[in-house]
Amino acid sequence: MDRRDWLAGEFERQRPHLRAVGYRMLGSVSEAEDAVQETWLRLDRRDPGGQDLRGWLTVVVGRICLDMLRTRRSRREHYAGSWLPEPIVVIDPAGDPEASAVTADSVGLALLIVLDLLSPAERCAFILHDVFGVPFEEVATVIGRSPAAVRQLASRARRRVRAEAPPADADLAVQRRIVDAFLSAARTGDLDGLLAVLDPQVVLRTDGGGRGPLARPPVHGAAAVVGQARIFAGLIGLAQPAIVNGGAGVIIRVPRQTPVVAAFTVAGGRISAIDLIGDPAKLAGLPEDPLSPSLSR
Repeated sequence: MDRRDWLAGEFERQRPHLRAVGYRMLGSVSEAEDAVQETWLRLDRRDPGGQDLRGWLTVVVGRICLDMLRTRRSRREHYAGSWLPEPIVVIDPAGDPEASAVTADSVGLALLIVLDLLSPAERCAFILHDVFGVPFEEVATVIGRSPAAVRQLASRARRRVRAEAPPADADLAVQRRIVDAFLSAARTGDLDGLLAVLDPQVVLRTDGGGRGPLARPPVHGAAAVVGQARIFAGLIGLAQPAIVNGGAGVIIRVPRQTPVVAAFTVAGGRISAIDLIGDPAKLAGLPEDPLSPSLSR
């Protein structure tokens, strides 16, 4: 085996790790894949020699993602509605070992949404150092600042994440029970039932790709969200249970329309956030409906 073949094999071993870095940096599966592919091209052009390959690749993919974040930030200044991450959706992880692995490595949408509020440099410092353990000295070479400045960036990001992305309830069965109670109450118009499962400060965010009925500002507060839940009550009968970024969610499939993925953040036994994603560009990897006629032929 020559050196290039060895590097190619080692790169494939590191691909899941690099994809995880890219997804946390970008909140997009497709963009993360692009970043990973560009990382391979750079490795193919420049052999890092005796350096730790995993560390070298992590730094390279971080630098690529940082450039992508900076470019994307300028494009989103006039985005209508909330920009939400591309969801990772699994229908039946118990019957699919690969899906189980994806679910276990998922990062919640609530965290990704807070990360998107950070500056690109803050996000890069937090993810590379706090999540993946890259030393500040190496992160500094990615961002182009001193190690002390990068330490401050990570500290600011850490404080904001702790304040705005409290940990979700870990028990998926508990999450599902609360989400099912919400859906049942919305379907029957049970106002008290809805208020019982919603956090008083709950937020409803919608992303339709910057256009359409989901291109609207976030809705804050339980009473306001209850009013919106009534609007969607007629669609709840079409909801298919799913796991969205490791948490309880549903897929709403309306015939001849783009599906909508609903992700729920459950913290402290109540729903603290509902995120509706209907941007076709972010749903390309959505699992097929197992009951679809096209799959039954």
